[in-house]
Amino acid sequence: MSTNPTPPRGVAIADWDDLFSAVKARLKLTVDEWVTASAAVDPKGAAARVREGVLECAGALDQLHATLAHEAERRQRLELEVFDTQVALAQARAELAETRAAEQRALHTGAHDALTLLPARGFFRDRLQHVLARAEPRPQAVTLLYLDLDGLKPINEVHGHDTGDELLRIVAARLARTVRSDAIVGRLGSDEFAFLLTEVPSRERLSHLACSLLEVVSAPLKIGELELRVRPSIGIATYPTDGATAEALLKTADAARHLAKQSRTGYAFFDERAEPRVTSETALDH
Repeated sequence: MSTNPTPPRGVAIADWDDLFSAVKARLKLTVDEWVTASAAVDPKGAAARVREGVLECAGALDQLHATLAHEAERRQRLELEVFDTQVALAQARAELAETRAAEQRALHTGAHDALTLLPARGFFRDRLQHVLARAEPRPQAVTLLYLDLDGLKPINEVHGHDTGDELLRIVAARLARTVRSDAIVGRLGSDEFAFLLTEVPSRERLSHLACSLLEVVSAPLKIGELELRVRPSIGIATYPTDGATAEALLKTADAARHLAKQSRTGYAFFDERAEPRVTSETALDH
């Protein structure tokens, strides 16, 4: 009988049970046949000793079989444990990714206005404080434009708040498109918006920007069958001249906005205390 010390390719570990049983049965049968044939030739028990040695080999095969079966079982348990660990790790990664995504959504939701998707007042103030802190110890000019809408209240009263909300969304989109990408635009209140400019242009260019905002916001808005118009009042304040902190700068820009509203000039700088330079109509013609 030919023997093979290694299992044939493709034979599963579990099939070794049958292989070992077949080998042992064949080995015992061969020994018995040999002993029977040799009994007359070897009366002093040589055949018996050979049989005993072969049976010891068969016992060793039993031990090897048991060891292999034990190792196969242990390997199967390890493979199952590895698989379970991989599944648990994949689930943990998915849960971690979802948690991080939820945190990011929560942070974004908390920092942005739900209606216009612009930064909300708290987030805008934090950004302003950050910019001012970065400007120290060498103060550099930072400009704040504070804007509100004249005429929104009557629109809400006549056409409803849904129409007013849609108007605010349109105005917010117009404002975001008007300023350059490095400017921060936020919604500070119901109809109040602000712009933070970190690379401040000249006073003349600020006036031009304010006139552009006036023109953009005052353009007719189409909401369903309605054609509506609102007009902004814009206050302009500059750091560090008009305020050394975020709160101070917000207050001075708000005061300039009130000045623009009262004087009906469309926009005003905080340091202006004289009579209005232009009328709101003139501002729109710049």
